[in-house]
Amino acid sequence: MKRIHSFALLAVALTGASVGAQQPAPQRATLDRIVAVVGDQPITRFDLEQRMLQDQQRGMRPPTDSAALKAYQTQTLNTMIDEELLLQKAKELKVDVPDNEIASTVDRQIRDIKARFTTESEFRTELAKAGLGTPEEYRRMLAEQMKRDETIKRTMQKLREDNKVIPANVTEDEVKEAFERGRASLPRRPAQVTFRQIVMAPRPTAAAKEVARVKAESILAEIKKGGDFALLAKRESMDPGTKEVGGDLGWHRRGDFVTEFERWVWSLPPGELSPVFESPFGYHIVRVDRAAAGEIKARHILIRPKLDSADLARAHAEADSVLKLWRAGAPFDSLAKKHHDYAAKEETSILDPMARDSLPESYQRAFAGKAPNDLVEFEIPDPQRGMPKVVVAQLLSANPGGEYTLKEMRDLVRNRLAEEGGVRRYLDGLRSRSYVSIRLDQPSPGAGSSER
Repeated sequence: MKRIHSFALLAVALTGASVGAQQPAPQRATLDRIVAVVGDQPITRFDLEQRMLQDQQRGMRPPTDSAALKAYQTQTLNTMIDEELLLQKAKELKVDVPDNEIASTVDRQIRDIKARFTTESEFRTELAKAGLGTPEEYRRMLAEQMKRDETIKRTMQKLREDNKVIPANVTEDEVKEAFERGRASLPRRPAQVTFRQIVMAPRPTAAAKEVARVKAESILAEIKKGGDFALLAKRESMDPGTKEVGGDLGWHRRGDFVTEFERWVWSLPPGELSPVFESPFGYHIVRVDRAAAGEIKARHILIRPKLDSADLARAHAEADSVLKLWRAGAPFDSLAKKHHDYAAKEETSILDPMARDSLPESYQRAFAGKAPNDLVEFEIPDPQRGMPKVVVAQLLSANPGGEYTLKEMRDLVRNRLAEEGGVRRYLDGLRSRSYVSIRLDQPSPGAGSSER
């Protein structure tokens, strides 16, 4: 068997400042002998030691007593035998992974690792210390391991598609035993919440809107006189996401924009200007640059009406009224229909549990210490407008998190056991039809072998 350094091992090996000291090269004179043969393919002691070293690099602590260490070596060797059987089966099934399919992934991995070093010379030095050769040799090893892993993955996928791997029957006792055996290593359920909300955006006064509209009209007149759309967008637009790129919105499909914007952007032929029109965000001028099947590429200039503290105060007064009515029993749907910021596509009901620590900070603070059915009013930032929105939200559920129960994990554990059992049954059948010779206990080359 070729001496293959695993992809994961190589990546980890290069993260230290002194890789050579962390990973001394194995001594071939004492380690490099055959410990198993699968068909006509040998597995050497060197290969086995490398695989166990890989496990250690991933955080596994090898057993310290001799009996447990021997069992661990045997288990690791059997895993390697299974992999070799699948690689040989891949040849029979004509499963192939072209080199060009993994080249970009290999190159990206090498770039990521090289970025951890300050110079190319330092990178080459650490490769040499780790016994990984030149960058070119290192790349070949990475590509070989990735191709091997992907071949095994695709072979298993084909065997499943061909119904060669059938899930095993699993008893309830087996599910319970597997759950208890692995519960210490299960991730803990995060604290989760569900909620519904009414979001209110501060609204500008009629006078502020008229000032913005007049400015947009003056910009449109300048463009029609020959002004450069992109330069004017960079100078005047109030959309922070497109201002620096001259108002370029990129390619979009139907449904990507708010209703008012959709109406114009999909009605304009390429090169023509829209009139000034209003959306929930302000006043726009749009030009479609290119159109393709189901897609358009457009630019826009946005002029927002000015908002001030008085506008925010009115939004809070509206939220106070909503909060009072909601507490008095007013239907949520009626309140949302009248007050919620649907125009900006704000969500009303978050019914799929969300981890508390994944919520925006403003929501985390607002829901801290709250119980289901509690109502709370708070502000959320709105970077586009530069003025916060006001939210009235009701916490619907609050799960404190903790350990998963057997009830929650039963289906997952059962499916995993069924899949593992089916794979094991197939591999055992493959072993019975193949030549597999295990020689792990041989003290030296040339001794008798134990065949399976």
